[in-house]
Amino acid sequence: MRVSTGMIFDAGVASINRQTASLLHTQQQVASGRRILTPSDDPVAAARALEVTQASDVVAQFKQNQDYATSALGLEETYLTSTGGILARARELAVLGGNSSLSVSDRKSIATELRMHFDALLNIANSTDGTGNHIFGGFMSSTTPFGGSVDNILAGNEIAYQGDDGQRKLQVSPNRFIEVSNSGSDVFRRIRNGNGDFVTGYTAGNTGTGVIDSGSVTNQASWNAATTKNIEVRMTITAGVTSYDLVDTASGDSLLTGAAAPAPLVSQRLFQPGQPIVLQSQGAEPAFDLGASLAITGDPATGDSFSIVPSSSQSIFATLSKLIGALEAPGASPVANTKLSNEIGFAVTNIDKASDNILRVRAQVGSRMNEVDSIANLTQDLELQYQQTLSELQDIDYAKTITDLTRKQTNLEAAQLSFAKISQLSLFNYLR
Repeated sequence: MRVSTGMIFDAGVASINRQTASLLHTQQQVASGRRILTPSDDPVAAARALEVTQASDVVAQFKQNQDYATSALGLEETYLTSTGGILARARELAVLGGNSSLSVSDRKSIATELRMHFDALLNIANSTDGTGNHIFGGFMSSTTPFGGSVDNILAGNEIAYQGDDGQRKLQVSPNRFIEVSNSGSDVFRRIRNGNGDFVTGYTAGNTGTGVIDSGSVTNQASWNAATTKNIEVRMTITAGVTSYDLVDTASGDSLLTGAAAPAPLVSQRLFQPGQPIVLQSQGAEPAFDLGASLAITGDPATGDSFSIVPSSSQSIFATLSKLIGALEAPGASPVANTKLSNEIGFAVTNIDKASDNILRVRAQVGSRMNEVDSIANLTQDLELQYQQTLSELQDIDYAKTITDLTRKQTNLEAAQLSFAKISQLSLFNYLR
């Protein structure tokens, strides 16, 4: 094979170019710290690195959602804590308002402070987050959820709720959507009044000084199974002895005799102030068992009656408004004081129920925050794992790469020197 001078030059230049390109590629690897500069360097590793990068980007988005969820839940928890503090103060004022030594003006002063707390609660219920969305508006976050006042409620109008029962959610992991809000209805309105099973009350026309407590369920199964839950305790005084009858207000029949009320005096039970009135048959009475009891203190008058009805929902705002109305009511007669004592008792019971509901919601929020924290810890571990995987796929081994760089530099220098020697060979050097 004949090797021409042109071939020698072309081969030398091509060799130097290859060595130069290889040296430049290695230098770029050292400069960037990456083994894969183009997918052709390692197609399998490049495809795998792309998959890992995409998965890492998804995890990063979940991390942002987790941060937002933690912030939203923390803000809601702050408002719920403030609500609990307001309710605790309202309870203190309710108990203080029941002090018989207070004057009418003293009670009105307490009512004035309660009105301030009512407004504070309404402001919390209408609070917004940093983006202007109402926290307790459900899905209707752009609408102010609550509207009304104490006077509106005292006039017979419940506080208006313009939101819905929705709970906004965020995806904080591939398979978990977590609630980052609670509806205002669930927090402030849907609260069982009375003792949670039934509500006690008194007739407006009572003339005695009887004060009824909130009662309690002693046998939940019997209460749940009872078909008669609307009861009146009707008082009668004969020859200085006070007795009572239990009447089913739906049928008008006495539970103690089975006959239409008023029942014969002989069938009535003896009343003792403060002693439990058991809503269960005794002795020869017709069989009935509501699994509940209550107590009445003071001295009821003949014709006075007290009611028992199943519990329903009552808002925090209605509870405070009724308490304010009772404290602002004029009069200091024994009958007026008795009415106030009853209303104070009802208010304290309902405030306790409202506080329990706030604690329930706070417990839910706290459990969600704990779950987000746990998911965030897992996300952090995933981020670290993805970084390690990408490093294994993409990052260079500096010791090996620098060694390769030195070797390729030597190879290039050798190619250049050898080409210089070979290019100088010519037959003309031998002509004289």
